[in-house]
Amino acid sequence: MIETRIRKVGNSAVMTLTAEMLAILDAKEGDTLYVVRGDDGSLRIMANDPALAAALAAGEAVMDENRDLLQALA
Repeated sequence: MIETRIRKVGNSAVMTLTAEMLAILDAKEGDTLYVVRGDDGSLRIMANDPALAAALAAGEAVMDENRDLLQALA
């Protein structure tokens, strides 16, 4: 387990990722990270999730194709 702290920066709360965490994620400053909530309330941080990216792209395509219908249902 790696411990980190939450601190206030301006109006935001930020979590510092240590060099060890970045190495585990194979990430660097400026990369996009994905945070996914588990069924048990846990959070999972991923540097790259091709399945998630594909699902989001498919969802966006469906929403674009059915924009009028979705607005009528809202």
